[in-house]
Amino acid sequence: MGAELRPDDMEVEEEGVSDSQAFRFVEHVLQSVRMDPVLVDLKDKDQYDSLLKIVDSSKKRSFDDEALLVPTLKALSEAVSKIDITYHHELLSNIFTMTLWYMQRDTRDALLELITRLAAVADQFLRECLQMLVNNFTPPGPLTAFIGQPRWHARKKEIYSQLHESLRVISDTIPLAPRMLKDIIDRSMPKLFDNKAKTISFVECILGLDNDRMGDLIGSLLLAKVVDLLTELDVNITWEDILQEEHHKGIFDMELEDLDDDEDSLGQEGTKALFGGNACAEKLDGLMVVFCEHLKACSEHGRLLKEFDILKTIFRTSVLTVHKSKFAQFIVFYACSLDPEICGIEFSLFLTDIFIKKEEDLLSRMSAVSYVGSYLSRARFISADTVVAVLKRLVDWCVDYCDLQNNKGIITKPINHQIFYASCQAVMYILCFRLRSIMDYPNLKSQLFNMPFGYILTHPLEPLKVCLPVIVDEFLRQAKAARLFNASMSSAFEDALESDLSRTFGGIDRLDMFFPFDPYLLKESDRYIRPNFEFWSRVKTTYSNYNSDCDDELADIDAPEMNVGSLDDHVEIDLNSDDDLEYSINKMSITPHHSFFHQTMMNSGTGLTMPAKIRPSVSPPS
Repeated sequence: MGAELRPDDMEVEEEGVSDSQAFRFVEHVLQSVRMDPVLVDLKDKDQYDSLLKIVDSSKKRSFDDEALLVPTLKALSEAVSKIDITYHHELLSNIFTMTLWYMQRDTRDALLELITRLAAVADQFLRECLQMLVNNFTPPGPLTAFIGQPRWHARKKEIYSQLHESLRVISDTIPLAPRMLKDIIDRSMPKLFDNKAKTISFVECILGLDNDRMGDLIGSLLLAKVVDLLTELDVNITWEDILQEEHHKGIFDMELEDLDDDEDSLGQEGTKALFGGNACAEKLDGLMVVFCEHLKACSEHGRLLKEFDILKTIFRTSVLTVHKSKFAQFIVFYACSLDPEICGIEFSLFLTDIFIKKEEDLLSRMSAVSYVGSYLSRARFISADTVVAVLKRLVDWCVDYCDLQNNKGIITKPINHQIFYASCQAVMYILCFRLRSIMDYPNLKSQLFNMPFGYILTHPLEPLKVCLPVIVDEFLRQAKAARLFNASMSSAFEDALESDLSRTFGGIDRLDMFFPFDPYLLKESDRYIRPNFEFWSRVKTTYSNYNSDCDDELADIDAPEMNVGSLDDHVEIDLNSDDDLEYSINKMSITPHHSFFHQTMMNSGTGLTMPAKIRPSVSPPS
């Protein structure tokens, strides 16, 4: 009956089992069972069963077992032409369900060599081989609790590298492989309520695949899938999940500066505390760390611009109009911070172009102008000249809009002019943050002072009566201190503001826009965002009478650890002045729950809603 080498005969001596011995044994066994089972000799059946035990994917292996497994896998690699799906189904099942995570390096190499060779067998095992590799993107269940420990980091990195190389070899050999891999990754993506360690491991592995040559083939799909997962987790963090203490605060009242210093240093534990143990928030926090590390690696290896182009397209289709997204958009923010001169500027122009293009739908345009307003306000890495250039485009658009309404006949119903009010609010919001810094550059100050703000804001469409009063108030205070308007114009604005206040308290429809780059609340990944994020407590306003020493002192204050009361010791604001609203302008936040824009979206039948807020303000009492 030919070779009768049994596993028992393959004693692991000092020199181990030779490759030739293993090959003769495996080749004979495979060939001897390639027939109807009833015709297989019992001795051959026993030898096949012995082979199955060697590659049993469920057994825990000793050192001797693994030493025997390596030559067996190598022999199977040489004998792939003998493997038949009909007669060796159980053997293939064992191979395709094996996990790399408990194996030593040599064993993993041997198994992956077998998988790449099986994948090359025409019209046979490609899908199963790719699925097996993707299954190993995550550790087996019992190991997930320990995979984050430092002792596993080196092995995890090795396994990912080996998986990436195997997928590259298969894709280089088989043209159909990348397309099939896309489908397998799509179906294998972690689900919303999957284990956190499993989710993070899977994403970490596919982002590493994007860094490999495979990224050229399926990189856009990989990034899109990850961003979709981030967004899904994000929108499933409800505002009720975020611990709230002071629900009465308004738009300028939230920078989480009342968080304890020790909580801010807790990383994931801080997120767990802040979000009441919400599993989606904890997973999202970990995934944001992984994605930011991926972008950082892209920047270090000269791949950021290519990655950013893909990311920008994904943002446009998957994030821009998702108004319940609170954190996922900060991936783009971080990417821009890594290359302010190209990515940073490009993103601001990208958003502005979407807003200005008439071909874009209304929801996308309004979202884009909200994004550009929030982005230019919060991105510390964006230069003042870029801010002024974008402001000019927004202001010019507003002027054209006002001229068009003059020609058509003005209808002052706010719902007909949502896009105009959104743009006006974005302009004022940007200047709340950036006006003083622009004033430091004479050429930029001159450009700003030549913009026709007066024409827009005193237009019969009355944007000051529709935009959020708190933004209007802060903008007018700074504009007045900077002498952005002449005395007569300032008086007209004050009258408009008083009228706005009376109407607001009387229930006039107001424009409440979301501010997508409001303070970032995920504590572990916060370290990537914070250094480049402009907190309201750090903003130097035109009406502040700081001396240089105070400026330096305030520059070191980092909001969310900053105590709100400490700001009052430095900023000389007379809250009892007739010129001031009763809103306390200490901190910047997100907008109120119920709004004109929110109701418009609800009534449109689109099903999209503006976000609930982290600390929802309430409309002033009537």
